[in-house]
Amino acid sequence: MGQVSATEVEIARVGDLKPGEMEMIPVQGKEILLARVGDVYFAADNRCPHMGGNLSQGKLAGMIVTCPRHGSQFDLKDGHVVRWTTWPSALTAVDQLRSRTRSLHVYTVITEDDKIKLRL
Repeated sequence: MGQVSATEVEIARVGDLKPGEMEMIPVQGKEILLARVGDVYFAADNRCPHMGGNLSQGKLAGMIVTCPRHGSQFDLKDGHVVRWTTWPSALTAVDQLRSRTRSLHVYTVITEDDKIKLRL
């Protein structure tokens, strides 16, 4: 079997974001969330896997991004679900059965010189 090679795409420059900031960047037809935590950059799908909320409009606390739509939280380090929603527990249980809790897809970020690259 042949190897699949990853594509690296420059998406920003070091310093475009201040620590604690995040921004949506269009990349090859996708909405990518770029976030800066200290001097480390993280990238993930910008749309919440719960109901498509715009994560770049949410809140960033450390490496945890909170969706502005229903309060779902994800760890930008690996995309795992920290909290699925802020709905009351009965509604959350029904929603989890209906839509299945899904992690946030994250991407590898490479900082090279003053460039921030995303590995697709």
